[in-house]
Amino acid sequence: MRTIESAIEIDAPPERVWEELIDFEEYVEWNPFIPRASGEARVGHRLTIKIEPPGAREFTFTPKVTVVEEPRRLAWLGRVGLPHLFDGRHSFHLEPLADGERTRFRQHEVFGGVLVPLLLREGAIQRGFDAMNAALKRRVERKAPVKA
Repeated sequence: MRTIESAIEIDAPPERVWEELIDFEEYVEWNPFIPRASGEARVGHRLTIKIEPPGAREFTFTPKVTVVEEPRRLAWLGRVGLPHLFDGRHSFHLEPLADGERTRFRQHEVFGGVLVPLLLREGAIQRGFDAMNAALKRRVERKAPVKA
């Protein structure tokens, strides 16, 4: 098993970050790592996700949503082929910071299966997570209401 993680602080409350995170149709406007996504953030539903890891081939898959804890956590399970060949358990965590007006946003994925050593491009995925986090921060902070 391999784990990849990336985190960033966003100057907006978790509810605001959550709105952008689950607005899959808008990913095309801002998300360099997942430029296409569709579906509904509901447990048991399948999403269609296209990832474009920097320096690696693009890939489209249909993960199943496993956790929705609005506005704190969204998770899915993606597979290539049969179970235990190449599985990815991806989660997004939104943690309110002490002031309640900022959020620590974290992506976390655990990869498992016999094909992981052959197929996983860790560096590309890490760069993709980092790029998505930075783009989400820019988008949310640009759209956040101005504080008085």
